[in-house]
Amino acid sequence: MVKMRSVGEYNMAIAKELFKLQDKEYALFQSKLIPTVPRESIIGIRVPELRSMAKRIAGSLEAGKFINTLPHDYFDENMLHGLLISESRDYAECSREVDKFLPYVDNWAVCDTMSPKVFKKNKGELINKITQWSSATRVYECRFGIRMLMSHFLDEDFKKEYLNIPACLKSDEYYVKMMIAWFFAT
Repeated sequence: MVKMRSVGEYNMAIAKELFKLQDKEYALFQSKLIPTVPRESIIGIRVPELRSMAKRIAGSLEAGKFINTLPHDYFDENMLHGLLISESRDYAECSREVDKFLPYVDNWAVCDTMSPKVFKKNKGELINKITQWSSATRVYECRFGIRMLMSHFLDEDFKKEYLNIPACLKSDEYYVKMMIAWFFAT
């Protein structure tokens, strides 16, 4: 059972808004796709609705407080957190927020939904972070690094040596192996 934080620790405005968007049937569907997440921690909010909310509240005081409240109680809060980070316009801040959040990412859906737009404009700095994330021992930090490599360096910025980043990884973790396979398939 998910233990709720006290009202003083919890951003009630965001929580109330998230529960207004709840779709219980969708929560059940999601729980089948993400078996590593307890069913009771899934509110059941569709990603387009979460994206819309993230765009609307990004940069607000409310969003800042929410991002600084970790860990979250619900899967959907983690999804919103990742989407808020993705809205960041400052590379250094975004990178710091990703680093703070990745230890709390515990499933493929949150990991794969995060896609900071600011990374496209900072590929020189990003490749160093990708190398760091990809070599991490935490499953979803490693997966995120490979995903960012796939998202940002399989185009005109591709270099043959980038293939070594996923090729040299030794992991028995299913979700890391699947991302490596996805990278090479792409």
